[in-house]
Amino acid sequence: MRDLESDHRAVPPVPVTPANFLALPPEQAALSSAFAALIPVPIDSTTSFRSGARYGPAAIIAASAALEDYDLELGIDVAELGIHTADPLEPHVGDPEQMALRVKLAVDYYQGAGKLTGVIGGDHSAAIGSALATLERHPDLSVLYIDAHADLRDAYQGTAWGHGSAARRIAEHCPVSLVGVRTLALDEKKHIDSTGIAVTYWPPGESDFPQDIIDQLSPRVYVSVDLDALDPAEMAAVGTPEPGGMRWLDLTNLLRGVAEQREIVGFDVCELAPNEGPAANSYTAAKLVYKLIAYAAIGKAC
Repeated sequence: MRDLESDHRAVPPVPVTPANFLALPPEQAALSSAFAALIPVPIDSTTSFRSGARYGPAAIIAASAALEDYDLELGIDVAELGIHTADPLEPHVGDPEQMALRVKLAVDYYQGAGKLTGVIGGDHSAAIGSALATLERHPDLSVLYIDAHADLRDAYQGTAWGHGSAARRIAEHCPVSLVGVRTLALDEKKHIDSTGIAVTYWPPGESDFPQDIIDQLSPRVYVSVDLDALDPAEMAAVGTPEPGGMRWLDLTNLLRGVAEQREIVGFDVCELAPNEGPAANSYTAAKLVYKLIAYAAIGKAC
């Protein structure tokens, strides 16, 4: 009989499904060789309508196992780029500002290793630390902030570091272009009018979409996506769904255009609340993460 205690192999001698993004084997998931590193941030302590975004990162990773590695649009096998999935960050539920710092430190660590770093939220407050860490490495950074809401409140529900203030905190440090906005508070509208912050309300009307948006961006871009930017017909599983939103091709055409004309140096995908919609929404969110990595990669090759 084989001595099980003397068998030190990391996995049993049967096929297994790795619990990482795309269910990649060790040689494609290793940090040392990966093109990208994904950081799950399971937080939703600042949500204001429907909670459950804390379950979003795990749902995205689980759904990603069903994705095809080959991207038909771009003609590349995304898995061959190498994607490392980090351990989820421990939430700091008592202080959203401390959570932003925790995210910032984690993103800085993986960017310091030379990786394209993507945060998987969690509520959209995760974008603050991630964008600011990226700014420290790229002082010429601009942020493409895709969201149904403006997120420009100076403070909301007792904190200045929640999802309702994420764009405001980032815009205090670098240029932000808001896209997809179709609802906001009067104070936010006044802030937009007084500061001239770039906002593309949805639908974009007579503008040259998406080129007008791309023209607003600096050579290096951080992309922040709140999934509620998509119409609830395509993405119902979010904390604050808003009718009249972007469709999948609106979003991906914009992101591909940005990648082809600018350099995507970091990103986040936030606000999936998987229990608030069909399982297909988790798959859609996973595919968006996958597309962002692919777009960033082909952008570097252009």
